[in-house]
Amino acid sequence: MKAIYSISAIVLIVCSSFIVTRSNVAKDYNITNYGAKGDSSTNNTKSIQQAIDDCSAKGGGTVVVPKGIFISGAIFLKKGVSLRVDKGGVLKGSMPTQDYPQVQTRWEGEERLWTSAFINADHTDGITISGEGTIDGSGDLWLKRDKENGGARGTPGVRRYPHPRMICISNSKNVTIKDLHLHNQAVWCLHILYSKDVLVKNLNISADHDILSSDGIDVDSSDGVHITQCTIDVNDDCISIKSGKDADGLRVNRPSTNILIDKCHFAYGHGGVAMGSETSGGINHVVVKDCLVDSNNWAPIRFKTQPSRSGVVEDITYQDITLHGTRKAFEFDMAWRMVGTVRPPSEVPPIVRNIKIINVKGDVGTVGDMHGLANSPIRGVVFKNCEITAKTGFILQRVEDIDLSGLKLTVQNGESIIRKD
Repeated sequence: MKAIYSISAIVLIVCSSFIVTRSNVAKDYNITNYGAKGDSSTNNTKSIQQAIDDCSAKGGGTVVVPKGIFISGAIFLKKGVSLRVDKGGVLKGSMPTQDYPQVQTRWEGEERLWTSAFINADHTDGITISGEGTIDGSGDLWLKRDKENGGARGTPGVRRYPHPRMICISNSKNVTIKDLHLHNQAVWCLHILYSKDVLVKNLNISADHDILSSDGIDVDSSDGVHITQCTIDVNDDCISIKSGKDADGLRVNRPSTNILIDKCHFAYGHGGVAMGSETSGGINHVVVKDCLVDSNNWAPIRFKTQPSRSGVVEDITYQDITLHGTRKAFEFDMAWRMVGTVRPPSEVPPIVRNIKIINVKGDVGTVGDMHGLANSPIRGVVFKNCEITAKTGFILQRVEDIDLSGLKLTVQNGESIIRKD
């Protein structure tokens, strides 16, 4: 006997199918439904974490911060749980130190127990952190507290509570961070650690110019990172590529590799895109292109390491970069910031080699400097179609196999090229 279906039965089947399909669509979890209040005073840490936990338990989705100023301490995203801060919404870091627990992480190139980030995403494949709103790390308030306790870095003998990074993505893959305004990180803003295939797009990162170590983006022993269409104005390197420090970095031995940075604007900062200073695991296959650097940025093209680091930094290209009113154009320093307790040199020295600088043009204070090591000169730097106007020239020391034929310098005072060997 043939089955006969009425029109109404067919409609019911189709609608049932649609309902099933809709049930599999990722769901939004508004934090106000969990008791969060956007009144700029209530501490919402527990409410927001409850929303994250519930979202995870129900199969994943997006936790939403709506319009309002929502204060919170550290929150911990989970696999399948994305975060969105809507237009007019502000997720702002709280100040009690107990709101940021100590976690196992890497900080400044060494694995250790350290203060958690404000927003933590560990082993969270496939998530997105996005929105037209703002994440505010309250870095100005952390700095104010430091000064009240005896200075920006604290007084000798007085422990300064380690500040929380704003966002740390670790041990994750296929992650997207986009469209947000990230403001006043207490220290590093976006830390990409031990991760793979990360897209960073259309971020506006800003920090007051007296907040210490307020790096914009730190890519740390990660593979396959694309940073595009971002504007960064901070009080340290706008972007820094890292891979571990000294003995611990050599033990971990994970490079930062396959990185593309393009179509970005780097305003004030200590560097535009810097390699190092944590180089022990190696840095390679990095392309920086189609970027503008201005606003008294210290060193748009920057390499820094120390004799204790080891590691190979190679196959780095800076291409189609416009400079305007920066302090330097180039800074290569393999004995960078040798102050305080200096660690002994590594058995194998750090190596910087095979660097291409193509179509970099603009006006700067000084052309810059290259300082290699006696047992490890900087090697294989090639300039192509570069034109720099500066007040003073280019200092070269312990540099070998450098091709300056594609570097046109117009220098107001003194020699264009100053060799100190």
